[in-house]
Amino acid sequence: MNKIKKIEVYERMLIIVDMVNGFVEEGSLHDKKIGRIIPRQIELIKEAHAKGSLVIFVKDAHNEDAVEFRRFGNTKHCVKGTKEAELVDQLKPFEEMDDTISVEKNSTSFMESPDFRTVVASANNIKKVELAGCCTDICDFNGAMGLANYYDQWNREVEITVHEDAIATYSEEERKDYVDAAKLLMKQQGIKLVSKK
Repeated sequence: MNKIKKIEVYERMLIIVDMVNGFVEEGSLHDKKIGRIIPRQIELIKEAHAKGSLVIFVKDAHNEDAVEFRRFGNTKHCVKGTKEAELVDQLKPFEEMDDTISVEKNSTSFMESPDFRTVVASANNIKKVELAGCCTDICDFNGAMGLANYYDQWNREVEITVHEDAIATYSEEERKDYVDAAKLLMKQQGIKLVSKK
C-alpha cells in the first residue's frame, strides 16, 4: 500500500488527467495516438517523486447513466468499474507508489470530483501545480481553469503549469481549433504552458 504524508506538507503537485484505457486503448472516445505522450508523463512522474511532490491520477469513471454521455452525442465511455476507467498499463505501476493518490470523476472537470476537492482543500501549502494528460480541450482545460479559479477564490498564489508535450486529445487533427483555443484561453488566465523541447 502506498504511503501519503499529511496532505498539508506538500508544496508541489503533479496531476495526470484521464490517462485511462477509454481514451487511449479502447472505447468510443479512444485514440491510440494519445499514447505518444506517455513517455513524457513517465518522466514527469519520476521527476515529481524525486522532488517529493504529490502525484494525483485523475480517472474518468462515469455512472452507467451519466448525463455527460448525452451532451457528447451518446458516447458512453469510461464507465466506473470497467477496464476503460482504469489507468493505461504503462502508468499503473506508478499508481501504487508513495506520495501518489488516485481520484475518480464523473464530469469533464476534475475540480468537480468530491475526492479531488477534498485533496485540494487540504493541500493548503501547495505553491506549484503541474498538469499533463488528456483531453487537452476538454478535461485538461476545464480542470486547469477550475483549479485557477479555485485558487483565486481563496486568494492563494499558486503557479499552474501545463506540459504541452504531455497533453493530447482524441482526433487531434480535426479538433485543432478547439485545442488551440483551449491553450490560448489557459494562457490568458495566467496558466503557463511549457515544453521540454
